Amino acid sequence: MCRSLEELTLLFDISYTLESSLELRDVIRPVLVKMADVLGMKRGAIAIFNETLDKLIVTEAVGIPAGRTKEVYFESCRELIQQVVTTGKAVVVPDISLDPALKALDLFNDACPESPRPTVAFVCVPIKFGEEVIGCLSVERSVDTESTLAADRRLLSLISNVIAQSVHFHLLAHKRLSELQRENERLQEQIQTHFRPRNIIGNSNAMRSLFLHIEQVATSNTTVLIRGESGVGKELVARALHEQSARKRKAFVKFNCAALPESIIESELFGHERGAFTGAIAMRKGRFEIADQGTIFLDEIGDVSPATQVKLLRVLQEKEFERVGGATPTQCDVRIIAATSRNLEEMMEQGKFRSDLYYRLNVFPIYVPPLRERKSDLLQLADHFVEKFSAANGKKVSRITTAAIDLLVSYHWPGNVRELENCMERAVLLCQGLSIEAHHLPPTLQKKDPSEPGPSGALEAAVSALEFEMIVAELKGCEGNMAKAARALGLTERQIGLRVKRYNIDFMRFRKSDCK
Repeated sequence: MCRSLEELTLLFDISYTLESSLELRDVIRPVLVKMADVLGMKRGAIAIFNETLDKLIVTEAVGIPAGRTKEVYFESCRELIQQVVTTGKAVVVPDISLDPALKALDLFNDACPESPRPTVAFVCVPIKFGEEVIGCLSVERSVDTESTLAADRRLLSLISNVIAQSVHFHLLAHKRLSELQRENERLQEQIQTHFRPRNIIGNSNAMRSLFLHIEQVATSNTTVLIRGESGVGKELVARALHEQSARKRKAFVKFNCAALPESIIESELFGHERGAFTGAIAMRKGRFEIADQGTIFLDEIGDVSPATQVKLLRVLQEKEFERVGGATPTQCDVRIIAATSRNLEEMMEQGKFRSDLYYRLNVFPIYVPPLRERKSDLLQLADHFVEKFSAANGKKVSRITTAAIDLLVSYHWPGNVRELENCMERAVLLCQGLSIEAHHLPPTLQKKDPSEPGPSGALEAAVSALEFEMIVAELKGCEGNMAKAARALGLTERQIGLRVKRYNIDFMRFRKSDCK
């Protein structure tokens, strides 16, 4: 039973405080402060058992004089606290000056001398959850009678029970949080390693989602439809699916449905018999027959004719076909991966693409994001291409200047990764030093938007690129100081201001953080 309404209110306040945060260290000190206000204690401490360190640690203490630490305080009463933790029973010392185990606590009393010095008692109760001792609660206070100490012990036992419930909850929550963090780190590592095909570069969220989809479907025989704009790397995705499948030791056959006239596509896909048409002097195997037991990649599937669509549908349904000019069905075990940059749904509405073929192909669609949706991967891709073409051309280009990076990042990249690759190949060929500079990039990159007016000719484009490069380099060297950069370039502040505005250069980003 509590001695007063005030103490009952204290229990409610402590319970409410402990529930106010999931972080144990945020609530322990307010609990001790509330106890000090109500009980009038000189000092108090809560120690929680640290399972990792296999020892008690002082979670919090109040009433420690200046120049002392809570760790030293805990060490001063370590012997009795250890006794409480070991036995699970409370310890009450009526006068700490008479107990050898608490003699060191006199140091704390000497730091705050009082005359005459009152009798100070020490009460320590275990914090138990069930039969398990998970910590202890200790207080020092001035007392007059033994009955007061007995009442203190009962009240502290009630408080410790409330604390025990909360501590146990916090420890479980932290343990679960640690498990979730480890699981998240494991998943992130899988995305970074296991889910990343060796032939595809990218760390953006869009690419991580792509890697996960590849991992999910690669080991099956499911038909996959790869969607995405031209130049995003749909063939790389198809190859990654093949290389992570059980068919990886068999053939991977590529066929671009838009690359050949309609009249010969059927022969290319299914083969032909001798004499099937003029020039067919011998039997010839088609791509499906060559890909038997392996994978066939049908790029730009939206460009095949309705007649070819019917035959593709039969291959998907029956796993067989006839060569052109032949009548004998040929069985084939081929995994089909198709790709398109067209809107097949719109083509179905217009009657240009069979709906039954669409649903056969669209079993597991994979979307490859355009480069503008994964700008965070752009520099990594650019560095990769610089390294690739430098090695291929016997050069030692090793970096891309700030001005060139600005142009790369601000460009809209309608041709996606293929355009970036061609752009960096050109830049490496033009580069005579160690760095790719802005004027090594194509004139098209000088405009941030197709509708934006740009240089009228190659010479003007080259001059603009060089001017942009020099201004950015000087601003970077002058840490964004426009006046200093203007003097170095032989320009007035008005002239450099006009050029900065013309090229949309953010000179503030070159300034040091303490100058912004």
